[in-house]
Amino acid sequence: MKNFEKYRPGYYMPPETCMDWAKKDRLTKAPAWCSVDLRDGNQALITPMNLEEKLAFYRFLLELGFKEIEVGFPAASETEYEFLRTIIEDQMIPDDVSIQVLTQSRPHIIEKTFAAVKGAKNVVVHLYNSTSFAQRQQVFRMSEDEIVDIAVSGAKLFDEYAAKLPETNFRFEYSPESFTGTEVEFALRICNAVIDVWKPRPERQVIINLPSTVEMSMPHVYAQQIEYMSKNLHDRENVILSIHPHNDRGTAVAAGELALLAGGDRIEGTLFGNGERTGNVDIVTMAMNLFTHGVDPQLNFSDMPRIVQFYEDLTGMSVGYRQPYSGHLVFAAFSGSHQDAISKGMKFRQEREEKFWTVPYLPLDPHDVNREYETDVIRINSQSGKGGISYILEHNFGYDLPKEMATEVGYFIKGISDHAHKELSPQEILAAFQHEYQNKDEPIALQEATWLRENGSTVADVTLAIHNELFYLSARGNGPLDAVSNVLKIANPNIKYRFVDYEEHALETDSDSLASAYVVIADEEGNHYWGVGVDSDITMASVYALVTAVNRENRAKQFIPTAPAAGQTAAKGQ
Repeated sequence: MKNFEKYRPGYYMPPETCMDWAKKDRLTKAPAWCSVDLRDGNQALITPMNLEEKLAFYRFLLELGFKEIEVGFPAASETEYEFLRTIIEDQMIPDDVSIQVLTQSRPHIIEKTFAAVKGAKNVVVHLYNSTSFAQRQQVFRMSEDEIVDIAVSGAKLFDEYAAKLPETNFRFEYSPESFTGTEVEFALRICNAVIDVWKPRPERQVIINLPSTVEMSMPHVYAQQIEYMSKNLHDRENVILSIHPHNDRGTAVAAGELALLAGGDRIEGTLFGNGERTGNVDIVTMAMNLFTHGVDPQLNFSDMPRIVQFYEDLTGMSVGYRQPYSGHLVFAAFSGSHQDAISKGMKFRQEREEKFWTVPYLPLDPHDVNREYETDVIRINSQSGKGGISYILEHNFGYDLPKEMATEVGYFIKGISDHAHKELSPQEILAAFQHEYQNKDEPIALQEATWLRENGSTVADVTLAIHNELFYLSARGNGPLDAVSNVLKIANPNIKYRFVDYEEHALETDSDSLASAYVVIADEEGNHYWGVGVDSDITMASVYALVTAVNRENRAKQFIPTAPAAGQTAAKGQ
């Protein structure tokens, strides 16, 4: 690829190696979450949300459990200002929730921002100015001292305006925008200068937010930058260290997690990573990563389909099919070996009553996010195996196929999918299975059957039709099924087979309790033919299964002549 020579790393390493975070293997508690969907996410939409949409999204964020919500940039537009005033004046802010508002370090914007939050109980006012080398050199053409003065002067105004609103519990936040493109020593200098103005204390802690406004490095570099800042910030015990990752290199979640290991206390992000360019860090993924390590994320994502639908409706954005935890296909297993392992893992879990989730290929129980095994996990196409198809038939429809039959049915269903070049739904699988294997009555149709026990054997009286030729026959056997088998061989001397196996079980359907029977027979060459019978009576189910198996053998060997002409019927008996 041409022109790679004109690029070089744009980040700055701290003056010392900071790798304490690497000694930790996982996060053990949730950070403080701040949703920036209504500001950072909203400004990235092709069509920003209107007032009603923002109000609906805000209520939804509260429902999910967010305690800090950046509601906007009230000095930026009338919609932003009106939204903020609405939630304050209509008393829509719970007492345990802090709203956050953003302002540049410019006097008139700071003034308007504080005016906009009047009457709110808990407010985070977020001050920022750009600090990166590129911005100082190319945009502002200012020295480091001049950039520090901008931040400090804004910080002083915060104290001045907050004093005029004693009824509001203020917390102040400062961000050196484009932190990742800022020399780390300079970032430390400017943050400490702001901290020294605000003089944090236990009852009014200060938030220092370190954004990867543009992601410039591998995640471990960001972690080192965060650790260095954490170790050297003034009044660290009264500072909440916040991170704000973006996803320009595709590693926002990894960077966010490592930054939390490195000393971060709080994270700003959006649902599904919506935001400028490639987006913000995805809070859903980060929270669910904690969940799957046994940590309470302090957010409620238990109904993921509803969350996805709401988000897509309000933003006009789409959640990718492979988006972690939330995408349409994230639980889907098409591979036959994967399906088989999942099916066996689920059975093992049921047998052992396992406490911890360890099912192969599924890092999360789909039920925990309101997804279903039957429709979301086992998906059937030409790459699927017998395990997945058997799972669908058993767990969706109650069929517990014998092992040998499951193999045959698996190849049969895969062939249908392969020729159709499509995924098969559970209903399509059921329809194909029943059409091929269940209660087949051509050319042999069982009309009626009764039996009685007599002299140590069973006598079966059977009415059957071969094509449209009726037979009234009786035969003996060592049981009903054997007796009916003998009837079939009497009806047509070309019917030749031997029994191989027989299984049965209750088949639970929506409203009826039925029985399902499975019969396999073998012809003279040893070829096997399966039949399935379903009926409210288990004996009749077994007879239907036998007749089906014989009909399937006939389809392969054509030992029964074609049907006679219409109107030609006969009655035969023994």
